Amino acid sequence: MNPFLSTFLYFAIAVVVVIIGLIIFELITHKYRDWEEIEKGNTAVALSIGGKVIGICLVLSFSIYHSSELWETLIWGAYGVVLQMVAYFIFEGVTRRFSVQSKLKENNIAVGIISLAVSVGLGFVIGASIT
Repeated sequence: MNPFLSTFLYFAIAVVVVIIGLIIFELITHKYRDWEEIEKGNTAVALSIGGKVIGICLVLSFSIYHSSELWETLIWGAYGVVLQMVAYFIFEGVTRRFSVQSKLKENNIAVGIISLAVSVGLGFVIGASIT
């Protein structure tokens, strides 16, 4: 396939997977709406969402490196979104002293940074497992 067309198709897949992932994350956060909080300047939520975007893109990039077919990248991307959701629920579950969602809504930047780190770190782990 032409490398310019191939690059565009991988780009399009990445955009679609990230948008779907963000929609899903918006639906599972019930204490706030991501984009409303970002519009208000909530840095903690922005960090958390940024981590999710990077984490999903990491999985997609590893998939592109190691897959020969576009559909494989789409499947790995979807799987990456699912695993990022699992990580989110685990993170919320292990922080028994406080609610991650509540702290993000309160603009607790420390929680936002840890949320970003969890998403990015697990993005690397999930991506590396593709190889």
